[in-house]
Amino acid sequence: MTNPHGTPIWYELVSADPPASKAFYDHVIGWTIGEPMPEMDYRMIETGNGGIGGAIGGAVGGVMRLSPEMQAGGAKPGWLFYIGVDDVDATAAAITAAGGAVHMGPWSMPGVGCMAVVADPQGIPFYIMRGNSDADSTAYDRTGMGKCNWNELITPDQDAGDAFYRAVFGWSYPDVMPMGPLGEYRFFAVGDTTIGATMRHDGAEPAPGWRFYFRAPDIVAAAAKVAEAGGSVLYGPAEVPGGDRIIVASDPHGLVFGVVASGAGA
Repeated sequence: MTNPHGTPIWYELVSADPPASKAFYDHVIGWTIGEPMPEMDYRMIETGNGGIGGAIGGAVGGVMRLSPEMQAGGAKPGWLFYIGVDDVDATAAAITAAGGAVHMGPWSMPGVGCMAVVADPQGIPFYIMRGNSDADSTAYDRTGMGKCNWNELITPDQDAGDAFYRAVFGWSYPDVMPMGPLGEYRFFAVGDTTIGATMRHDGAEPAPGWRFYFRAPDIVAAAAKVAEAGGSVLYGPAEVPGGDRIIVASDPHGLVFGVVASGAGA
């Protein structure tokens, strides 16, 4: 892939019950989560808007079953993302040097690419990856329907976290939005493209971690569908700068995610 170093290229739900996750997210976001692959219980997420689940350039991500072996190794259910890098080995070394950790890898998967499971200095996990495809990933698309539109880091040490991601991935922090007692909402960018923000964890639930916002057609309908499918709306609907509206929700397994939709007509 030729996405710039530091660009999110894939989103992955680690689930103890993939069929239940499929039923929930297909209903709420409008995805079509496919059948498991023959060689492993991994299901591609098709956006429902022209994304092709079998091609990493066209889909938003995948659903992986949390196996007993993974649990024994410390894996937990949750949403993760893959950050594209120029060199996985060099980036893994840079992560360690910057105070992070390498939990697994680097390893290569034929036809897919090289990857590693890592964590920042606050223990928040994610993947790094160099994909084999000649096509760019479009899993992150600021306005793409069904795609991830925003990446949000909620961290117990915002200054240290920002310094880590700047050192490893070259992210810049071009703007801030004051949040009163919660501190600053700091926007971050890859090159000239702002792709998310960081904020300080206030000690309450949900726990610190990465939160991803996926676009749906209507935010009020999405909030209703969360409840219909056994999840909970934790925040919103609320308007955000730029005119979109969001909710923060948890699925029936308690995993937190965000939904974003146009504010027009809402």
